[in-house]
Amino acid sequence: MATEPVEVTDATFEKEVLQSSTPVLVDFWAAWCGPCRMIAPIVKEIASEQAGVLKVAKLDVDQNPATATRFGVQSIPTLIVFKDGQPVERIVGYMPKERLMDRVRPHLAAAPEKK
Repeated sequence: MATEPVEVTDATFEKEVLQSSTPVLVDFWAAWCGPCRMIAPIVKEIASEQAGVLKVAKLDVDQNPATATRFGVQSIPTLIVFKDGQPVERIVGYMPKERLMDRVRPHLAAAPEKK
């Protein structure tokens, strides 16, 4: 279980995101983007707090334009939740953690059972 966001690329997106058995929140970002830097700590917290029920990934749109284009990312930050290989929720722009989780929570996997 990753407690940190996983860096994905055009080359690894299929395996890390589309083939994941766990829902994946992908943060499409760029280093020069101020709102991206504002939301980064929130994305990191979500990765830690939701480990096991949500995988969190980050994709730099400047380094990986093919994937950003494929999913119609025109503004950043854009966060997309993928479930069973399909985009099921799209969030464009900065928003506070509580509002972000309100949008993500319905797509989370069931929590693993404790033994």
